[in-house]
Amino acid sequence: MTSINTNISATITSNALTKNDRAMGQAMERLSTGQRINSSSDDAAGLAIASKMTSQIRGLDQAVRNGNDAISMLQTADGALVEVSNMLQRMRELSVQSATGTNTSTDRDAMQVEFSALAAQIEDIGTDTTWNGQALLGTTPIAASFQVGANASQTIDHTFAQIKSSAVETATIAGSGTGSATAIFAATTYALGDSINFSVDGGTFSAKVTSLSLDTNGGTPRIQGITMDGSSAEITTSNVAIATGSSGAAINLQVGTDNVLTFSSSANVAITGATSTRGILAGPQSMNIATQAGSSNAIKTLDYALVQLNSSRATVGATVNRIEYTVDNLANVSQNAAASRSRIQDADYATESTELARTQIIQQAGTAMLAQANQQAESVLALLK
Repeated sequence: MTSINTNISATITSNALTKNDRAMGQAMERLSTGQRINSSSDDAAGLAIASKMTSQIRGLDQAVRNGNDAISMLQTADGALVEVSNMLQRMRELSVQSATGTNTSTDRDAMQVEFSALAAQIEDIGTDTTWNGQALLGTTPIAASFQVGANASQTIDHTFAQIKSSAVETATIAGSGTGSATAIFAATTYALGDSINFSVDGGTFSAKVTSLSLDTNGGTPRIQGITMDGSSAEITTSNVAIATGSSGAAINLQVGTDNVLTFSSSANVAITGATSTRGILAGPQSMNIATQAGSSNAIKTLDYALVQLNSSRATVGATVNRIEYTVDNLANVSQNAAASRSRIQDADYATESTELARTQIIQQAGTAMLAQANQQAESVLALLK
């Protein structure tokens, strides 16, 4: 049947060309963008998966940058700690030199000048060592949390050492000052490496906090152990005698039930003051090697400071190694995730090129067939002549 009003052949050919044009346009779009999925209509499920993987990949890449920044920050601190260690070693060397009996008071005074200068420079390092505007080794220890993962709570924590000494508080001295006295400290301010300084008959002594424990009444930290003038002592709720003092008297220390540190003596000596300070240099900063006895005490205090410093450096090194391994792993995970996303989202150029060539051929053939279908009406006119 030949019809003029309805050209079925032309309609069918036109619809086929429309579908082919859509397929050809999709192939051209994929070839031009390099992606198989350019809209949700291309592959809704694939688009959702690729979007989630993109978030993960970008988070992993940022975590790698965070890790590298953290390594730089830690290495800055470690470089400063190396110099502090060198200066503490020199201070100890001066203390050993001053401790020998061949020196005169003039010699020791000269050594004290260099000793004090080194101590002051260490304090300056504690103030001046900064990264991105943060004082890494100052009076307020930085507890840094490094985000080294694509998701929340994937962090590595590190607390930087406190080099610069700072006064935590000055205790209130109760009593007449002879025989016994009580110093009240807020125990919650103590941390490892803190020192307690007090004077007996004009001699200054320093006690170092070496460990902390919690009491049985809900978690108030108390001093569990200290080092005083190089001698270790365990501090409990009972008095423990530590033989020291310029008068040869025994000084007893006690942590009471109310976090009260009690100073008493077995002889009638004057207890003139008590302060609590914090920092690796808290002890060495107050050392004096102008006397032979002071030099001997300085050696012990510096040994303790070096132990604390080496421990801090070891912690920095361990954290750097951990972050480096983490960064390497993040890079591998990001690479594998990107490859997985590529298989889902990226276009296969060979396939799309073949599809484009196919649709172009069909378009040419369809256009020719549409022209022929439109010529069928002219054959009807020939019958009317």
